[in-house]
Amino acid sequence: MHGVRVKDALVAGARGLGLALTGWTASLGLLLLAVLSIAFVPLGVGLLTTPPVLFLVRSHAERRRALAARWSDVRIPAARYRPLPRSADGRPAAGPRLTWLMLGDPATWRDLRWLFVDEVAGAAVAVLAPGMLAEGVLGLLLAAGLWRPLVAAEGRYWYQFVPVTGQATALAAGAVGCGWLAAALRWNPALVRAHFRLTRSQLAPAYAAELTRRVEKLTETRRDAVDTSAAELRRIERDLHDGAQARLVVMGMDLSTVESLIDTDPEQARRLIAQARKNSAEALGELRDLVRGIHPPVLAERGLGDAVRALALRLPIPTEVSVDLAGRADAPVESAAYFAVSEVLTNAVKHSGADRVWVDLHHADGMLRIAVTDNGRGGAAIAPGSGLAGVERRLGTFDGVLAVSSPAGGPTMATMEIPCALS
Repeated sequence: MHGVRVKDALVAGARGLGLALTGWTASLGLLLLAVLSIAFVPLGVGLLTTPPVLFLVRSHAERRRALAARWSDVRIPAARYRPLPRSADGRPAAGPRLTWLMLGDPATWRDLRWLFVDEVAGAAVAVLAPGMLAEGVLGLLLAAGLWRPLVAAEGRYWYQFVPVTGQATALAAGAVGCGWLAAALRWNPALVRAHFRLTRSQLAPAYAAELTRRVEKLTETRRDAVDTSAAELRRIERDLHDGAQARLVVMGMDLSTVESLIDTDPEQARRLIAQARKNSAEALGELRDLVRGIHPPVLAERGLGDAVRALALRLPIPTEVSVDLAGRADAPVESAAYFAVSEVLTNAVKHSGADRVWVDLHHADGMLRIAVTDNGRGGAAIAPGSGLAGVERRLGTFDGVLAVSSPAGGPTMATMEIPCALS
C-alpha cells in the first residue's frame, strides 16, 4: 500500500513537472505567437499567419484534453468549433475568410484564455507536486550532512523558515523535509487533478454557448432530415412510376389482349401470357429492390451486423466484415448506419480502385463506431454535393459524425460515430 502511494506521488511529481514546463514553454510561446499574429492582421501579414497558429493552439488544447483523461480521469468536453470552409481535398481553405471565421469563433478566444491561465495558474498548481518532493529531499540531505559545506560557505543557510547553522538545526530541517514528503505523498495526485480541473474550467464550453450551439446544430440537422426525407419520397414515387407501375400496366394490357385472342389465336395468347409472366417477375424484383432501398428486410429481422454482411456479399470486390455488437440499436439509428455504410462502400467500389475492403462495427462508451477501410488510390474527401457529404448529413441527424482519412496513394478510412445505446 505504501509502495503504491510512493509510486503515485513520484509519478504525479514527474507529470506535474512536465505540465509546468509545458505551460511555461508551449502555452506561453503559443500565446505570444497568437497575440502577435492577431496584432498584425490589420497589416495583412496576420491574415496568413493567424490560421496556422490557431490550429497549433487547437492541437495543443486537444493534447491537454487527452492527458487529462489518461492521467487523472478528468474528462474535458471536446471543443465545438464552427465549421470552416474546405477545399476540394477536404482541408480547411486558406485565405482571409478563414482568418475572420476563426477569430469570430468564441471557442478560439476560449482557447487563448486557457493559454494565459495555463502558463500562470496552471503551471503554478502543477509545479507544486515536484516542488514538494524536491523540498522534502533537500531537507533530508541537509540532515544527512549537506548543511556542512553550505554553512561553511555562507555562515547560515535558510531552509524554509529554519536557519541551519549546525547539526541540530539541520535535523530540524530534516523534520520539515519529512513533512513536505508526507504532503507530497498525500496531495501530489490531487494537485495534478486540480491542474486538469482548472484546465477543464477554461476549455469546457460555457453552458449557454453550448446550448446555443446545440440548438443551431439541431436546427441544421432537422432541415437536412426534412430535405432528405422529401428527396427519398420523390425517389420512391419516380421508381414506382417508371418501374413497377409501368410493368404492371403493360401486364394488364397483355392480359386484356389474351382474353380476346384465347379463342381465335391461342398461340399468340400463350406468347402474351409468357410476356405477362416475365413482366410480373420483373415488377416483383423491382418492388423488392425498392423495399430493400427503403429498409432492407435483413436489417429489420437480423440487425445491423448481418445486414452489412449481406451488403458486403453483393459487392464485386472481397470485403471483410468484423462485428462486435452486444445488442441492437434503435431502428432509425440502424437504418442510418446501414445506408451510410452502403454509400461509403459504393464510393469505394466506384472510385477508389481498391481490390479489398474492411468493415469494422463495434459499440463502446455509448458510441456505435464504424470504420470502412479500402486499399485504393486515396484522395477521397467530403466535398459539397458528394455522397460523403450526404452521409455526413444523414449521421448529423442523430448527432453522429463522419471523418475521412484518405492520403494520396491510400489507404482510405472512413470512420463514423453515432451516440446510441444497445438493447
